[in-house]
Amino acid sequence: MASTTKNVNASDILSTQTELYESIPITGSLIYGTYDEPAQAAPSIKTYPHGMFQTVYDYPHASASANQLFDLSVGLSSESSQYDAAIAGSATIKANAALKLNMYNQMAQLLSGYDSSNVLQRFDQDGDLSVGTKHDEVVFLAFSRILTKDSIKKGSFEIELGQGNEDTNDSTSVFTPTVTITDAGADQNYYVNSPAGHYGILKDNASSPSKVGLIYYDAGIIVLSKEMFPNTITDFDGGSTRDITFQEKSIDEISTQMRKRIKNIKFNNVTELNSTIYHCRITGADFNYSTNPTYLSQSKIVVKDNSSSPPVSYVTGVGLYSENGELLAVAKLSEPVKNTKDSDFTIKVRLDY
Repeated sequence: MASTTKNVNASDILSTQTELYESIPITGSLIYGTYDEPAQAAPSIKTYPHGMFQTVYDYPHASASANQLFDLSVGLSSESSQYDAAIAGSATIKANAALKLNMYNQMAQLLSGYDSSNVLQRFDQDGDLSVGTKHDEVVFLAFSRILTKDSIKKGSFEIELGQGNEDTNDSTSVFTPTVTITDAGADQNYYVNSPAGHYGILKDNASSPSKVGLIYYDAGIIVLSKEMFPNTITDFDGGSTRDITFQEKSIDEISTQMRKRIKNIKFNNVTELNSTIYHCRITGADFNYSTNPTYLSQSKIVVKDNSSSPPVSYVTGVGLYSENGELLAVAKLSEPVKNTKDSDFTIKVRLDY
C-alpha cells in the first residue's frame, strides 16, 4: 500500500506575482461642494487644532460609512524666498511659516532622504537630486491606502486644476481656465533613488510641458509645486496673489483654496497578488487506498468488482503538510478524480496571499 503522504520536490513549486489594477476616479464635487463649507467646517473635511493638514472623506467624517480619501497640506523649504519673507512678517505669518517648514522637512525626510553629507535633500524638479531647480513651495496630497492599495500604477495619474480667480458667488469661476497635470510616460521613465520607492515627474499639458511636481507611487503621495498655478491669479485667496497666499496664509486656508480648484483626480491603483503553485504529481502507485469508512464493506473494497482487481481510489482533495506533519492547507476538487494503477496526473494547488 502506498504512503499516505508524498514529498513535493523544489522543482514542483513555482512562485509568481500578478498585478491587479483598479480605476480610481475622484470628482471635484466630492472634494469641494458636495457639502456646505461654513468657515472650513464641511462635514466631509476634517481639520485639526494643530493646523498642519486637512483630511478629505467621501462622506461626513463622523459617519461610520466614511472613507478617508487623502490628506492635504502645504510645505515651504527653508531655502524658499517666500519663507524668508514670511518669517519677517507678523507673529501669525511667522507661526504659519513654521508649520509649513515642518511639513516640508517631514515629507522631504520621508520621500527624498539625506545626501552623503547628511543634508536634507529638497524636492528636485528633474528627479536626479543633483544641483538644479528645486520645488520649494509645494502642496502635498497623501492618498489613503484604501485607494492606492500597494501602489499607484505608473503612467496612470491625472489631476485637473482650475486656474481662475476665487469668487465666492460662483464656484465654477476658478475652473476658467484649467490645466491637466499627468505622469505620462512614467511607466518607462521613472526614478528609484528615493527611500520611499519609485517616483516619477508630473508635467502640465502645455505645448511645452513644465515639470510641476513629483509622484511617489509606493507611498501614494503627490508633491505639486506652486508653479502649477500662474502668479497672474490676482485673487487666489481673498484678494491675494498665488505667492502672497503661499507666503502668508495658513495651511488650512491654502488647502481649502486648493480643494476649490481640483476639478478631477483619476489614477489606477495596483494590488500585488503573490501566488505559490504546488504541482502535486500522482502516479498509479500513489494513494490507492482511502481511510473513508465507506471505502470498505465487510472488509472488502466496495469500488472493486472482484478481489483480484487492482486497487482503485478517488482523489477528492489535497492536503499540504509541514515538515513536522502539521496540516497547513486543504484544497478541494470540484469533482472526484479516479485513481487507478494506470493513472498518472498532476493536481496544481495555488495559494494566493
